[in-house]
Amino acid sequence: MLLTQISNDFQRSLGHVPSSKFSLAVAMRPVFIHVFVQQGQIGLSYYDSHDYSLHFMPDTMDNSDLHLLDRVIQELSPNVIITSAKQEHSLTQFIEKLGKHFSLEVSKQRLLSAHLPSLPPTITESEKIPYLSSCIPLDSVLMMRSIGGLLKCVERRSVGLDLEDSSTGVPILQKDVVYIDRDTYSALQIFKSELHPSVFKLHSGEKEGLSLYGVLNRCRSKFGSLLLRQWFHRPTRDLNILKRRQEVIRFFTAPRNFDNKSHPNELTLDLSFIQTLLHKMSSSNPKVAIWQGLYKTVYSALCIRDTVRSMPQCIHLFSEISQNFTDDLFYIATYISKVVDFEGSIAENRFTVRPNVDPVIDEKKRKMMGLPDFLTDVARAELENLDPRFSTCSIIYIPLIGFLLSVPRLPNMLDKQSFEIEGLDFIFLSKDQLHYRSTRTKELDSMLGDLHCDTIDLEMAVMRKLQASVLQRSDCLYKVMSLCAELDCLIALAQASLDHGYCCPTLTPNHRLALIESRHPLLELCTPVFVSNTYISSETEGKVKVITGPNSSGKSIYLKQVGLIVFMALIGSDVPAKEAEIGLVDGIFSRMHSRESVSVGLSTFMIDVNQMTHSLNHSTGDSLVLVDEFGKGTNTVDGLSLLTACLNHWLRRGPQCPHLLMSTCFHSLIQLGLLSDSPLLALLTLETAIEGEELVFLYQVKNGICQSSCAANIATLAGIPDDLVKRGVEVLYSHFLYSSQMWDIPCYLLVEKFFSMDLDDPELDLDTYLKDEVLPTLEEVL
Repeated sequence: MLLTQISNDFQRSLGHVPSSKFSLAVAMRPVFIHVFVQQGQIGLSYYDSHDYSLHFMPDTMDNSDLHLLDRVIQELSPNVIITSAKQEHSLTQFIEKLGKHFSLEVSKQRLLSAHLPSLPPTITESEKIPYLSSCIPLDSVLMMRSIGGLLKCVERRSVGLDLEDSSTGVPILQKDVVYIDRDTYSALQIFKSELHPSVFKLHSGEKEGLSLYGVLNRCRSKFGSLLLRQWFHRPTRDLNILKRRQEVIRFFTAPRNFDNKSHPNELTLDLSFIQTLLHKMSSSNPKVAIWQGLYKTVYSALCIRDTVRSMPQCIHLFSEISQNFTDDLFYIATYISKVVDFEGSIAENRFTVRPNVDPVIDEKKRKMMGLPDFLTDVARAELENLDPRFSTCSIIYIPLIGFLLSVPRLPNMLDKQSFEIEGLDFIFLSKDQLHYRSTRTKELDSMLGDLHCDTIDLEMAVMRKLQASVLQRSDCLYKVMSLCAELDCLIALAQASLDHGYCCPTLTPNHRLALIESRHPLLELCTPVFVSNTYISSETEGKVKVITGPNSSGKSIYLKQVGLIVFMALIGSDVPAKEAEIGLVDGIFSRMHSRESVSVGLSTFMIDVNQMTHSLNHSTGDSLVLVDEFGKGTNTVDGLSLLTACLNHWLRRGPQCPHLLMSTCFHSLIQLGLLSDSPLLALLTLETAIEGEELVFLYQVKNGICQSSCAANIATLAGIPDDLVKRGVEVLYSHFLYSSQMWDIPCYLLVEKFFSMDLDDPELDLDTYLKDEVLPTLEEVL
């Protein structure tokens, strides 16, 4: 089921999520919401006692300022907000510390222990897992932990707690954002993390492998890459957002614009994370690198503004940059450049002020600079009054201690008593140098004071004034970060479009998908020649397409190709096709890839069935469903039966049937006429050719059906010895021959005996004949 209307801003950042089909029955009427935030992701669930419903949201990317969570709470206005006491600092403004009942295993156990009246009372917890896994994404760790804590909180506040089946689904988020589950992300290879190739980073670092994100991410800044990842996690069907992105991409894909030497994309290299800079800026003594980073960021933002102002202001993003990059940026940059002495700060490893900023600081620094010559003269005068045994002396300045007279240690000076010199106060011994305070040094202390510390204190006062001025204008800096990140992402998508020959898709709100001469965005990078194919799906041109073909003929690639192109259009990117018209879908569902894990506790076939159940229950007439070889994980007859039932179910939905693209090696599905006649159904296959005894794949999609899987040819191509392949073919033919004989002989004898009967004979007992002969024969044959 899809999500209810929340707000325009919310729909831009959230995806609709299929909901649980449970209700909770309690006596109270508040709204409980449970939230987990971890490493940029948010998982939440809430219980609404007004309609006794439990809602959940699978783990979703959020901004560092928790914009998505803020929108959820504004919309729901919950009475109770729950989270773990061990949550991240960014969540402290939303939470109350309620306890420690939030571990994953405890949460799963609590959900399994809940009472489900629709299930038999004797059912075990292990038998509940398959049912629950078809309704709730158990692999969303944060969401599961939030459900566990939520159930615990509701249990505390109510006497009875029941989970009951509901005939209507429970929506939770905005329907203008496209739903894609983790299995689909994995199957389409939208993201793919790999261990870093460097042996020094094997245990600490990962890199993006061959994935759609890796191909399209040409961002020059880190925050641009993070924003692009958020777009990938939350594709939208809001036409206004998509057209806003498309107009910028179209501008930069024009060769005269992309080849511009003063390209704003290059300027984003010097931009730093504003949130991190301002957080460190608010500390008592920010380091020199923070001031450098802030200055570079503001200066680069001003350069971007000046560059963008020369571009067409009819483009919304350019207009926003021109308007929101206000004179506050110029004020901050000018203020920092006039005040901060970066060279001096680096040399002294502290904040230092430029000349002509504060006359008092300038005077003290002038005195500091003249001290060496002045102290040399003082030392000469002091040497004349010293014991003739000392041939040299010096006057030194030590911060916090003051001015001291330093003389070399004489050979006969062995203990502290021998250090005493009349008229001098002994201070300390260091490296055979005796340090004393004389009358003259005391005069210097009173006359000059602690110059160094006074200078530092005055410079710190200037720095705090500069800090306050910058933080006062920090709002404009956050807007700079947001707009620069968006600009960086769109220029990156434009560069990928130019490099790979993509086209700008036509986005429409209708139910039509038309991809003319489309290509797989990843596979075309790995092969010298890629065969393009066309895909057209509408209510009049076959929304349900069943693809048959030999193994390795390209059926799965064709499915993924369609899914990836639709996904790319839903983030605003150009797509790999000659032409493309894409009606905005509300979800991409798949049964293609089984992510197995011993922690899930489900068999491969059960995982496949759960994915199919998810597609059946939550897909609408605006969804795209990709099904690859469903039913192959079990008995052939059972798998074929389930596949047939699912297909006929979708065909019977009529206008509410999703765009369905299904590949199968069950050729009997078509040969036996198991599918309902429907104008929505289209049969496709992939062309092959036989050259001698060798099978050649042409990878061209055409109308029709495939008569053979060509498994023996594929086995030969894979390198299996010829004698094994021939033996396999012999076993196959002998099996069919034996099966046909075993079917034909008993049936023939049964029919012959039936024809020889005299049906008019009153003593003929047909019931006995059916019970003793017909039924046993049918059981033997079937």
